[in-house]
Amino acid sequence: MPETPIPALVLAAGGGRRLGGRPKALLDFHGRPLVEHAVRVVREGGCHPVAVVLGAAREQVLASAELAGCTVVANPDWAEGMGSSLRAGLAAVAAGAPAVLVFLVDTPGVTPAAVARLLAAHRAGAQLAAAGYHGRRGHPVLIGARYLAEAAAGAVGDAGARALLAARQAELELVECADVARPDDLDTPADLARWQAG
Repeated sequence: MPETPIPALVLAAGGGRRLGGRPKALLDFHGRPLVEHAVRVVREGGCHPVAVVLGAAREQVLASAELAGCTVVANPDWAEGMGSSLRAGLAAVAAGAPAVLVFLVDTPGVTPAAVARLLAAHRAGAQLAAAGYHGRRGHPVLIGARYLAEAAAGAVGDAGARALLAARQAELELVECADVARPDDLDTPADLARWQAG
């Protein structure tokens, strides 16, 4: 029997406050909006379908980025923080899914290989997994069906899935990805300049 597909949830609603108010979804990444890169990574890693949560400058993102085949989830409460985006996204993709892979738009160093490792960990039995970088928890995160309601309930402010991962630390499988990915995120102009130079 074919494996049940695992959807990806790309959180791309942030306004980029520390980046001078430039929405992260629209940051230039090799000549295209960063959100396109995130969608490509999760697809190439084996996730489908793909849902993208948009908030800041949503209409501009929709006009600028190629998101064909994605479910676009509007988060009018994006300014409250990542938690509101996680809740909105889980409500849109979770029905019947065996797990959801949560991917942050501002982690351009995460590769399809890292995504594939998390999906493989789920197929091997992991219900809660996160990419590890030299033993430290990072992104992306895979949340099995049994934890989805708990993840949504704990997603407040800017915490995202942090409350779930802290409460379920004993059940969390850390999947080492430092050899195939980088955990850095784009939070400041200096971060962005480093990536654009590379």
